[in-house]
Amino acid sequence: MKCPFCLHVESKVQDTRPTEEGTSIRRRRACLACGKRFTTYEKLEGVPLVVVKKNGQREVFDSDKLTKGIIKSCEKRPVELAKVEQLVQDIEKELYNTMDREVSTRLIGELVMERLQKLDAVAYVRFASVYREFKDIDSFLTELQSLLDKDVDRRQKAHRC
Repeated sequence: MKCPFCLHVESKVQDTRPTEEGTSIRRRRACLACGKRFTTYEKLEGVPLVVVKKNGQREVFDSDKLTKGIIKSCEKRPVELAKVEQLVQDIEKELYNTMDREVSTRLIGELVMERLQKLDAVAYVRFASVYREFKDIDSFLTELQSLLDKDVDRRQKAHRC
């Protein structure tokens, strides 16, 4: 396994454990050259999940690409990396559970927004602004108002209980 810090190809496994869902194995490694630690995941290779993009183009689902997009939305926000990784795992699990081998970017985007909205409102708006391709300030404000309305409804329901 190549070290992400110095690119040395040899490392030592220090800890191995299954993930909570049992779908992959998490390994903590130490680079034999620089000594820095990093985490790798192993998972069973199965039938690939294909993503159908807006333009009809197809590509293999890449959870790393999804993780990077969500991390970008969460930049400078108090969102732990572990929560982002869990969010991506939940989405990936849900996509595979659809039993469809092809999923649309629309479905993936909606799943991300649904979860981000619960995790961090600012990250949600950032993601939504890119995903929904807001053309002007009015469409951005409409999305913000919808978010505020949902928050008011949630608070009112919580107050009644």
